[in-house]
Amino acid sequence: MTTPNHSNQSSFPDRAAQADQPPRMIVVTGVMAAGKSTVAQLLAERLERSVHLRGDSFRRMIVSGAAPITPQGGGAMISELALRYRISSMVADTYADAGYTVVVQDIIGGPDLPAYTSLVRSRPLSVVVLAPRPEVVARREAGRPKSGYVDGWNVEDLDAAFRRETPRVGLWLDTSEQTPDETVTEILKRLPEADVR
Repeated sequence: MTTPNHSNQSSFPDRAAQADQPPRMIVVTGVMAAGKSTVAQLLAERLERSVHLRGDSFRRMIVSGAAPITPQGGGAMISELALRYRISSMVADTYADAGYTVVVQDIIGGPDLPAYTSLVRSRPLSVVVLAPRPEVVARREAGRPKSGYVDGWNVEDLDAAFRRETPRVGLWLDTSEQTPDETVTEILKRLPEADVR
């Protein structure tokens, strides 16, 4: 009886290069519709023994009483975001402790980004900020079945605030002219530039 070969190394040559590397943590962030979900999933697929951890899944677990996320903010929203990031970091570290490379995908900007890297124990830790031009984000948002820019949010203001308030840690990529696969290839080539302490 022949055992089927389920190896994807021929389809994903990056996996062979990663096989002898220790697990690492990679945080993929950016504004809504920057391409985080697609890029994080493709990145995880091109890594050996990997996890794609979607930070917003922890918000969706709240059945009732969730604080609205609005530009005006507020204490309840800030507390809930802090809880979400804390849970995310613990889950990410748990997977990393088990030997997985973890790709964390979430909107983590402003002072929350260095705070999140401090919450995560696992090293090496890389931060990748997807930063396409605002008009490209707006075009991508228009083509999505879901709308993230509601409740007072708009692309221009969020993009400007994200760039203004987020420390320049990790690897910032203008992905405006890239396909998701091209972005992942660049991330893998430049991963040492994304490392943070």
